Amino acid sequence: QVQLVESGGGLVQPGGSLRLSCAASGFALGYYAVGWFRQAPGKEREGVSCISSGDDSTYFVDSVKGRFTISRDNAKNTVYLQMNKLKPEDTAVYYCATGRGRYCSGSYYPDEYWGQGTQVTVSS
Repeated sequence: QVQLVESGGGLVQPGGSLRLSCAASGFALGYYAVGWFRQAPGKEREGVSCISSGDDSTYFVDSVKGRFTISRDNAKNTVYLQMNKLKPEDTAVYYCATGRGRYCSGSYYPDEYWGQGTQVTVSS
């Protein structure tokens, strides 16, 4: 059974940092592309970042470029989203997702299997 569990969210002041984790069970996450999405109240869900398998190529939405990084640790079956210089507009529930493909792109993030989400609140 495919299961994804996010963790690492919380309350942080503007300019602060958080690292989100997406831990997988039931399959080897390292073989698949993994995306991070977020949804703020009253807004549509948006893709934030994605990492392909194999070459670990990465993609970011313009609003987080230069502030967020994505990485994977296959030994821990986990993908991370490091978020620096956080802004109030980054406040949202963050979800990780994966699918059966190995690659993502600027226009495609996997969305077949989802975690339950973790809340990130950026506020002073």
